[in-house]
Amino acid sequence: MPELPEVQTILDALTPHILHQPIRAVALVWRGVVDRPEPTLFSAWLTGRQVVHTARRGKYMLFRLDNDRWLILHLRMTGKMRVVDAHEPWRPHDRLIFHLAHGRDWRFEDQRKFGRAYLVEDPAEIVGALGPEPLSAAFHPDYLAQVLARRTAAIKSLLLDQRIVAGIGNIYADEALFRARIHPLQPGGTLTPTEITALTQAIKTILTQALAEMGTTLRDYRRPDGSVGAFQNRLQVFRRTGQPCPSCGTPIQRIVVGGRSTHFCPQEQRLKPIEH
Repeated sequence: MPELPEVQTILDALTPHILHQPIRAVALVWRGVVDRPEPTLFSAWLTGRQVVHTARRGKYMLFRLDNDRWLILHLRMTGKMRVVDAHEPWRPHDRLIFHLAHGRDWRFEDQRKFGRAYLVEDPAEIVGALGPEPLSAAFHPDYLAQVLARRTAAIKSLLLDQRIVAGIGNIYADEALFRARIHPLQPGGTLTPTEITALTQAIKTILTQALAEMGTTLRDYRRPDGSVGAFQNRLQVFRRTGQPCPSCGTPIQRIVVGGRSTHFCPQEQRLKPIEH
């Protein structure tokens, strides 16, 4: 699933091609991609409008229209964005197509059909419950200590909770925990102030590096022009099961935490005993 670096990279590449370009028509190839309003209204309310501002919130892409409504897109697992010439044949997994006035198409492709589109007056309706952006000043050790206090859930699961911090997924949770030397099963409420500070900084560092590398391409993620990211070449533990830890040489292990595949070094990230 695209995470914060991938979504931001896609949005940055997409924006110059769609900004201030009137939407001439909307093709709902698969009507189920629209969450709200109902598909007929969705198409009617977008036709003739243009995007005047773009933003990201967590893993969501936000597009403010010239009538102050917001188009919000969520790629979920396999969603992709492309801007192509309008005469280019549709692909089998194209779900939503915006025909733009300059003769190009903005296409939302999604093999698994998990991605969704929303058209709302207030973006808080969709993204209002998200936690702070991890690269913002609002995400700091004191905040993280407060939200983790007395939490018994595994820290890996807590990092994936978008209400705690927005935009982190499986890849960057594993990488940040390795950088901070914290076991993914460590209960959130047992982290020391030193560990919380290390984890906060690790998250910011990993995401900043991933943004600079245009994200991580393992399978589905592509930028709108079809190019891939490069952060997969910097991964320390994610999907490196059995390979030597880059720090100590111990084989990387894989476990399942909260239903998610999780990778860590058992030597560098030791599970601390819980004091009662």
